[in-house]
Amino acid sequence: MYRQLSKSEFEDAQARILYEDNHLLVVNKRVGEITQGDKTGDECLAELYKAFIAQRDEKPGQVFMGIPHRLDRPVSGICILAKTSKALSRLTEMFRDGAVSKFYWALCCDRPKIEQGHLEDWMTRNEKQNKSYIVSKERATQTKAKLAKLNYRYLQSTERYHLIEVELLSGRHHQIRCQLSNMGCIIKGDLKYGAPRSNPDGGISLHARRINFIHPVKKIELCITAPLPAEWKGIKEEICD
Repeated sequence: MYRQLSKSEFEDAQARILYEDNHLLVVNKRVGEITQGDKTGDECLAELYKAFIAQRDEKPGQVFMGIPHRLDRPVSGICILAKTSKALSRLTEMFRDGAVSKFYWALCCDRPKIEQGHLEDWMTRNEKQNKSYIVSKERATQTKAKLAKLNYRYLQSTERYHLIEVELLSGRHHQIRCQLSNMGCIIKGDLKYGAPRSNPDGGISLHARRINFIHPVKKIELCITAPLPAEWKGIKEEICD
C-alpha cells in the first residue's frame, strides 16, 4: 500500500522527527519538500511519513496523516502533522484562531535600520504571478487586500548576511518574504522578492524556527525548535534563543 523506504530514507525521516506522540508528528521540513500533494506529482511530506510509520510500526492498513498547516516549498523548518482526526480538527481551528505562536528565522541581505519593530501592511495576491504586493490602505478594498501583521527583531550578522527573527501574527500569502523585502531586508535567495542571486538548492533562507502551542488533546504546553539547515553557515544558534 505504501512504498518501502530505503535504509537511508528511513533513517533520515526518523532523524528529522522533532516531537511525536499518538496524536502529533512534528518534523523538520527540508527546502524543496512539499507539505501536501500538488500538480507536480512529487511525494509530499505527509505521504513520506505515512510510509515511514507504516514501515516502522508494521501497520497493515491505512495510516492517517492530516495537514493542519503548510510551509511553502522553498522554506524549511517546523511542520506539524496530525496522526488523528481529532488532533487535525483542533489544530486546524487553533491555527485559524491564532492560538499557535510561530517564529521564523530569515537570513537577509541587509540589516534592518530599526533593530526591532512591528509591521502592519495591506497585502494583495497576484495569482498568475504567485506573488504578493503591498498596497496603500486606500487601495485595500479595491485590490481585495488583507491586513498582514508581524513582529521582528534583529539577532546577529555573519560576514555577508543578517539574521532576523519574525513572529508571524497573521497568515498571508508570502507574508514574511513580502514585508521584509518592503522594509529593505530581502531574504537570501529569494529572487521573486528582489534577491540578486538564487541559493544553490533553489530555496530561500527562511526557516520555521520555533512553535509554541497547547497540545490539542493532552492540553500540555509545547515549545518545539527546529535546528537550522547545514547551509546556514556562520549562525551561532545558542546566542539567539
